[in-house]
Amino acid sequence: MHQRKDETMSNEGLEKIKEAGLKLTPQRREVYEVMMQLRHATVEDIIERVQSRNREVTVSTIYRILDSFCSANILSFIYHPDTGKCYYDITVAEHHHLFDGTSVKDYADSELSYLIREYLESKHFSTEKIGKIQVQVTLKKNV
Repeated sequence: MHQRKDETMSNEGLEKIKEAGLKLTPQRREVYEVMMQLRHATVEDIIERVQSRNREVTVSTIYRILDSFCSANILSFIYHPDTGKCYYDITVAEHHHLFDGTSVKDYADSELSYLIREYLESKHFSTEKIGKIQVQVTLKKNV
């Protein structure tokens, strides 16, 4: 049953690719499936995983696919404040991130997002201009 859920999630993602007006190539499928497994990943991690599955996919192709996925809102891009590395994120809906050492975890909290919007509005900032709110929380190293 778990595998069936993964297939459905993958099929939904593959539909996103088509809906974005991108041709569903084997290379795009590979990159998307790798991102479904990794959830948050550096470009190096993505390249390594894609090429371990299919050596024929070039580094430049992977970069182009990642750029097109970000432009099409299939992936988002985040910066890890402790490591200085950038990560691609499979979750594009509004959510927040917890950084713990080198790991990145999603944290969805619509109440927090609402409070931030409300606060900004009280400071006369037009919330109509806000696309997404993403809070990054960095956890203390072993205290």
